Amino acid sequence: MELDAYQEKMNKSLDSLANEYATIRAGRANPHVLDKITVDYYGQPTNLQSVANISVSEARTLVIQPWEASMIKEIEKAILVSDLGLTPNNDGKAIRLTFPELTEDRRKDLVKDIKKKGENAKVAVRNIRRDANDAMKKEQKANEISEDELKSGEADVQKMTDEFISKIEQMVDDKSKEIMTV
Repeated sequence: MELDAYQEKMNKSLDSLANEYATIRAGRANPHVLDKITVDYYGQPTNLQSVANISVSEARTLVIQPWEASMIKEIEKAILVSDLGLTPNNDGKAIRLTFPELTEDRRKDLVKDIKKKGENAKVAVRNIRRDANDAMKKEQKANEISEDELKSGEADVQKMTDEFISKIEQMVDDKSKEIMTV
């Protein structure tokens, strides 16, 4: 039984979780919080990084400099309608985003969200495990693999699942500590 495909799927679940965690703001300016924002660029929805330079000017300030001055209003509008909860300051040439200090309640809400995303990733990994086990059972029913190979394969899949679950739990703990650190 070839388990590489299932391991690849589990890796993708881990990568997806890492990308989601990168967009959660922790009171510090992080350009990745803007990853999901798209702006209307000549009628095409385009991600923000493609139409502007994004840099961190201070610990809690992002500066967005559009390649074209005409894009400032579009970028400002896209940030306002996003769920970031940040108000853009437009000086005509660039947009500044200042990240407020997180309140204790907001930190706790973010940690809940982090745990929920972690739980979703665990469910995805467990679903991949189920798919792998189902595939092996089909092979065994079709007499392509023996009963022993089935048991061995299921053990390997379980071991792989446990490794990924522990990696996810570590990511949840790390991100939770980052958020709760004032």
